[in-house]
Amino acid sequence: ARHRWLRQGENEHKQRARYASPLPAMDMTEPNQFTGVRGTLTRGEPMARHVSWRAGGAAAWSFRPTDLDDLIGFLRLTPPDEPIFLVGLGSNLLVRDGGFAGTVVLTHGVLDHIYLMTDGREPPLLYAQAGVAAPKVSRFAARHDLVGAEFMAGIPGTVGGALAMNAGCYGSETWGIVAGVTTLDRRGALRERTSAHFDIGYRHVALLESAHEEFFIAARFRLPRGDGELSRQRVKEYLSRRIATQPLGQPNAGSVFRNPPGDHAARLIEASGLKGFAIGGAQVSPQHANFIVNLGQASAADIEGVIDHVHATVLARQGVDLVREVRIIGERS
Repeated sequence: ARHRWLRQGENEHKQRARYASPLPAMDMTEPNQFTGVRGTLTRGEPMARHVSWRAGGAAAWSFRPTDLDDLIGFLRLTPPDEPIFLVGLGSNLLVRDGGFAGTVVLTHGVLDHIYLMTDGREPPLLYAQAGVAAPKVSRFAARHDLVGAEFMAGIPGTVGGALAMNAGCYGSETWGIVAGVTTLDRRGALRERTSAHFDIGYRHVALLESAHEEFFIAARFRLPRGDGELSRQRVKEYLSRRIATQPLGQPNAGSVFRNPPGDHAARLIEASGLKGFAIGGAQVSPQHANFIVNLGQASAADIEGVIDHVHATVLARQGVDLVREVRIIGERS
């Protein structure tokens, strides 16, 4: 099985040559013209099905590729001005009630290859595609006696999302263990990049220079050998801590605001008397003040209204201008 995954990985890195010449762009209003594309293209996809808040509007189009090859072909047929947004578990995303006038690409369960790159390296690099859930990386690493990825058990998203925002917890960040990444641009060209190509900071990642928009497709993680059993125990401890301190039983998007230097957003929100504050079906969690939960029937407008109120109140009462972690896309209804 390991050799099969290695062969698949080698094939993925050879696809540049296969897509060396451009294909004509297609009209999104004529989805039947996407000949050769094997994935599912859907009009008016309700994004509440694909974001962890379970709220929000629809995307004009959604595309679920069958594999990386299929995604490359789709992007090469897509009009260059078509807004494209990649979605994994949707755990850091809110789509406004008016919907997203573009195409979302659903990666979770599709770009899901994970394996060790054992071609002469010791320790090997851990390769994971963008649709792999971050906690799976921590478990896979521990199972192979690689340590340092335990913190990813606390990230409720995919590798792609973790790369895009430098997600982290328990004192560690995603890019701290990244050896390199594979990106895919709007023309369908694959590139290998390292941290030197990006401006990386706390919950911030930006490509320094590129002629085209690029999406994270995979990462290669550099992890040292260590005690796998101890690593697995640490993963269990992190998961137990999440269960004890976060409202995992209610739809939420994780931490809403970044922690300001030397402080915690949750402390500032609680100190401002906002625990339990609600608009419609959205509420500041009584369990963790930096979480906003969907009580059952929240609209995206309810959630965004709570976010805006928390931001304004903390600024007025604490003098701190909190920066939002979650992405908000689309139009208000």
